[in-house]
Amino acid sequence: MNVRAHMSMLFHLDKCIGCHTCSVACKNLWTDRKGAEYMWWNNVETLPGTGYPTLWEKQEHYRGGWEYKNGKLSLRLHSRPQGIANLFFNPNLPILKDYYEPFTFRYQDLFSAPETNDQPTAIPVSMITDEPMEIESGPNWDDDLSGSTVYAENDPNLEDLPDHVQAQLNELDQLVYDYLPRICNHCLNPACVAACPSGAIYKRAEDGVVLVNENKCRAWRMCVAACPYKKVYYNWSSGKSEKCILCFPRMETDQAPACGHSCVGRIRYMGVLLYDADRIPEAAKVADEELIAAHNDVILDPNDPEVIAAAKANGIDDGWLEAAKRSPVYKFVKEWALAVPLHPEYRTMAMMYYIPPLSPVISQMKENLFRLDLSEEEHDFELFERLDTSRLPIKYLANLFTAGNEPIIREVLQKLLAVRVYKRRTSVEGDMDKVARKALARVGLTETQAEAIYKLTTLPTMEERFIFPPYHREMSIEAHKDPLAHKGETGIGILKAASRGA
Repeated sequence: MNVRAHMSMLFHLDKCIGCHTCSVACKNLWTDRKGAEYMWWNNVETLPGTGYPTLWEKQEHYRGGWEYKNGKLSLRLHSRPQGIANLFFNPNLPILKDYYEPFTFRYQDLFSAPETNDQPTAIPVSMITDEPMEIESGPNWDDDLSGSTVYAENDPNLEDLPDHVQAQLNELDQLVYDYLPRICNHCLNPACVAACPSGAIYKRAEDGVVLVNENKCRAWRMCVAACPYKKVYYNWSSGKSEKCILCFPRMETDQAPACGHSCVGRIRYMGVLLYDADRIPEAAKVADEELIAAHNDVILDPNDPEVIAAAKANGIDDGWLEAAKRSPVYKFVKEWALAVPLHPEYRTMAMMYYIPPLSPVISQMKENLFRLDLSEEEHDFELFERLDTSRLPIKYLANLFTAGNEPIIREVLQKLLAVRVYKRRTSVEGDMDKVARKALARVGLTETQAEAIYKLTTLPTMEERFIFPPYHREMSIEAHKDPLAHKGETGIGILKAASRGA
């Protein structure tokens, strides 16, 4: 058992209000430099929609992630000989148009324009060429356009949905959409790391953060093409690849990442997960319908004595083990089985998790929702049976989060619905009644678990949402620097340290 620790983030999609505060916080902190104008390490997409960059989920074109064929796992992008052949021309790279050409406005025109009868305007200009341009797209260009035939209708996750379900999603009086915040998934089996010819991308062993060593980067951009989530970007000014670093300088000083700290809806949680690195190869080589179960098997119980002993033997100290025991991500992912990764079929074993959206529940037969011939208890349990007619179809959510495995999504939504029914009944009746007990029993939850889920979902403090282990930078630096002389460098990095990697 090769036990390692990983910092993971969780997103509760029922709580996201699509305000993009997280994106702006990240942009202001990390990507406000020349060449990084189009980079959004954190972005929030409207679902259904085409995402950012446009149609990033179309792996038939972009060829990101891994594929499992004939008992072997290989990069979808290329084999080693193909990689050499494509070194100077990669047809699967997204182009700037798939993102947008970054622009600004020539504000000096407002002051230097000659006197006329017309109001002066600031002409849009490209931030790359400095030439006047027509603005045709931008970040979050399809924001809230769920009924659009240009955007939502082209969502790859809608492809195998029945026609009547797709039509239902586009009814003008019942338009529905949801928000999907995305950052780098800091995967356990990252395709970007495997595809990099110069070995510039690595996954550091202490917390699982995937980073780019820009001293080694040679601008081959195979990482951009190989990442199925398109969360590695190319800086056209510096000629280096850049990506989300999970705000590790903040984590090392016990601060939440910028996106999580600024989140208005409090949808983000963060904590330590322990995993068995020896199980990763086999977990990525199972059938699509088994991917979630295999992924969860890699995540270990931090309270298991055998796991604790193996972790200590691997150099994981008590501080990290204690953080893992209190991790909110572990509770949602393993203890309550409410969170799933995004597109597990890419087989990168993403370590950022999502709680699928439950609201809104009802889409069809609304005239029969509150039939007078049904008892109050029957009304509550009728909702359980209506998940198949929910406004966001089960099949659509399964295509996003469970590689098409609908029973897993249905089980998650039923648990969320049971907690909702339980809290509604206890709030109205003031005590556990027959309906609440039956709702919880149906999904295998206890009253204690339901209360814990409710409190961690609706009433968490900052300290409960973000639990960081002690990084002990003051000790790790002693091998090659005087800690007193260099204590101001916390989180900035070191010039020559011991090599690390997964």
